Amino acid sequence: MIIIVFLINLIGTIYGYYWYIDQLKDTPLIFAAFVPDSPTASLFFTIFLFYYLKGKSVPVIEALAFVSLLKYGIWAVVMNVLTLTVNGTLSWEGYMLMASHGAMALQALLYAPLYKIKLQHLAIAGVFLLHNEIIDYVYGMMPVYGSLAAYTNHIGYFTFWLSVFCIITVYYVSIYKKDNLHHYR
Repeated sequence: MIIIVFLINLIGTIYGYYWYIDQLKDTPLIFAAFVPDSPTASLFFTIFLFYYLKGKSVPVIEALAFVSLLKYGIWAVVMNVLTLTVNGTLSWEGYMLMASHGAMALQALLYAPLYKIKLQHLAIAGVFLLHNEIIDYVYGMMPVYGSLAAYTNHIGYFTFWLSVFCIITVYYVSIYKKDNLHHYR
C-alpha cells in the first residue's frame, strides 16, 4: 500500500511542478523554490515515503512533509471554495484540486504515527513555512488566483494563521501527544 501511495505522490508532485511552469517562467530565480507550494509539500512526503520504505527516518523531512501537506491541503480547498463563492462557479480543475489537496491534508494526518519528529525538526519546518509566507505575500510570489486578486491581503492574513495552526497541530500530534503518552506508560 505504501508503494502505491509513494507512486501516487510522485506522479502528483511531477504534475504539480508542471502545473506551475507558466508562473515559474515569470518568477525571479531567487524566489523559484518558494512558488510551487503544493508540489514541494508532496515532494517532502514522497521523500519521507522513500526513506520509510528503506527503513530509515529523516525527521526534518517528516516535519516539512507534515506541516506543508496539512497547510497547503487545507489552503487549496479553502481557496477553491472561495473561488466558487466569488465566481458562482468552479472549473473541473478546481474540484480536482479540492479533492487532491484535501487528500494531501488527510494523508499528512494518517501517516502521523510514523513520523519521528522532535521540536527542533518542527522548528525548522515552521521557519520554512513562515518564510514562505513572506516570499508569497510580501514579495508577491503567491499562487495566481485571478478572481481572488482583490482579496490578496485577506488571503495573506488567513494563510499566516493557517500556517500557525498547522505548526501547532503538528506539535500537538507529533510531539506533545507522543511525549505525554510515554509519561503515562
